[in-house]
Amino acid sequence: MADKNLNPRDGLRRNAVKDSSAEVLSPMDPPDAYAPPGKINIDPEQMHPFLKTLMADHAIIKESLADFEKAILSIKQSGVTKEVNRRLAHFFYTFNDIFIPHDKMEERRLFPALEKKLIEKGEHSQGAKPATALDVMEDDHLKAVQQAAVIFNFFGLASRLGDEISRNLVMDAAMEQANQFIELMQLHIFREDTIIFPLAHKYIDSTQLTKMQQEIQGDVGN
Repeated sequence: MADKNLNPRDGLRRNAVKDSSAEVLSPMDPPDAYAPPGKINIDPEQMHPFLKTLMADHAIIKESLADFEKAILSIKQSGVTKEVNRRLAHFFYTFNDIFIPHDKMEERRLFPALEKKLIEKGEHSQGAKPATALDVMEDDHLKAVQQAAVIFNFFGLASRLGDEISRNLVMDAAMEQANQFIELMQLHIFREDTIIFPLAHKYIDSTQLTKMQQEIQGDVGN
């Protein structure tokens, strides 16, 4: 399972505490990434249907990600088999057909509206150009796509190498990248489900969220 410790410089954590009376976060003793100060406790069932749609995508991605993690562990134990290849192919199919369109949906529809609200509420950095938690999310999207491409190419290269030493070296690199990728994806989905989507539910008017949902349905229909 992926390591759940988070770099204390992370933007979500850095900007999480706004109240000067709140407990001060020490860089020497940062909180667990899966228990962030910015977490908002909202029953997912109470969220707007558009946000539920995004969370439903996450459920599919998490299931595929768990299967991908099992495939990586299986490679370490037994090498590459037909079953492993099937699992890898299924994961990359899910990534391409669900994760990438999902990211575009967030970046084109949800994030711009939520960023405006976060800046209005003062939930941003104090630099010349205000930065919000959404900058971290968009950076995660880019990293995930880049890393998935690297992993896919490494596995493809390893399958074509005849020299065993070279093949093993490339496979080791692929699995190292895969472990980092799994950690990134798990934490990214957790943050969106427990911080970003609850913030959207809290700050964005339901009428606006409904309009986003209708626009997405129109895009699919076309």
